[in-house]
Amino acid sequence: MKTVETLSALRAEIKAAKNAGKRVGFVPTMGNLHEGHMILVDQAHRECDFVVASIFVNPLQFNDIDDLGRYPRTLTADQQHLVDRDCDLLFYPSVDEMYPEGQDNQSKVSVPVVSEGLCGASRPGHFDGVSTVVSKLFNMVMPDAAFFGEKDYQQLAVIRKMTHDLNMALDIVGVTTCREDNGLAMSSRNNYLSEEERAQAGHIWKELNRVIDGLKAGSKNFFDLIQQGKINLIKQGFKPDYLEIRNAQTLKPVTESDEQVVVLVAAILGKARLIDNIRVDLSA
Repeated sequence: MKTVETLSALRAEIKAAKNAGKRVGFVPTMGNLHEGHMILVDQAHRECDFVVASIFVNPLQFNDIDDLGRYPRTLTADQQHLVDRDCDLLFYPSVDEMYPEGQDNQSKVSVPVVSEGLCGASRPGHFDGVSTVVSKLFNMVMPDAAFFGEKDYQQLAVIRKMTHDLNMALDIVGVTTCREDNGLAMSSRNNYLSEEERAQAGHIWKELNRVIDGLKAGSKNFFDLIQQGKINLIKQGFKPDYLEIRNAQTLKPVTESDEQVVVLVAAILGKARLIDNIRVDLSA
C-alpha cells in the first residue's frame, strides 16, 4: 500500500488505476481505525478493483476545539490495519493541503432538510463541515463508489442527498453497522470509554430494540415509546441528547402512515458521545 500526502500524488495514482481500467472504491475516514472501518474496506474490495482510503481529521466539522484536539491520531496503527486488508492507497493530507486558502476562506457545501435536527441540532455547523470535506474528497479521488457505515445514519443521508443534488457521478454504498458482542456500535469514540462504561454502553442497543419491538407490535404512541426510552437510558447512567423516530428516507418526524422508519439515538456516557440507530420496515 502506498501513502500519499498531496493532491498531485493522489491524482497520479488514481489516473494510473483508471487508465488500467480499474473501478475505484473510496473509504473516507478520520483515522483511529477499527473493525467497522475494515468492513468498509472489505466491501469496497468486493465491488471495486482499486481501493483508496483517506485519513483526515476535518476541523470544519468540529464545533468544539477541545473535541478536535483530543480526537485520537493513530497513523502507524491505521496504516497497518489497511495493509492487512489489502488497501491499495492511503491519502493522508494535511489541513493546509485540504484548505490551502484557509478554513475561513473555504467555499462551503450545505445540505438542507436531512441535516436539520438530530446531530445537526446539537452540533451546529457539523454537517456543513462534513458535506464540504466529503465533496472535496470526492473531487480529489474521483471514485466510482464510496463506502460509509450506517451507524452515522444522518451523515449518510446528508452525503446521499448532496451526491444526488450536485449530480456527482458515483455510487454511495451504505454498509451495515459493525457491533461489539453487547451490541455497542463500533466507533473511534468508544476509546473514550472505560471498560465498565463499554459494558454499560450496550444498553443503547437494548433500548433501540425495545422501541423497535413496540413499533412492530403496532404501537403508534411514538411519544410514550420515546419518553420511556429516555427514562431507561437515564437510569442506566446515560445523558440522552436525543432519541427519535423518523421517516427512514426523509428523516422527517414519523407519522402514523410511515412504513419505513428509523429509530435514532445520541447519548453521552462518561467522556463519549455515542450514536446509533435501527431501521425497520413496518409494512412486513
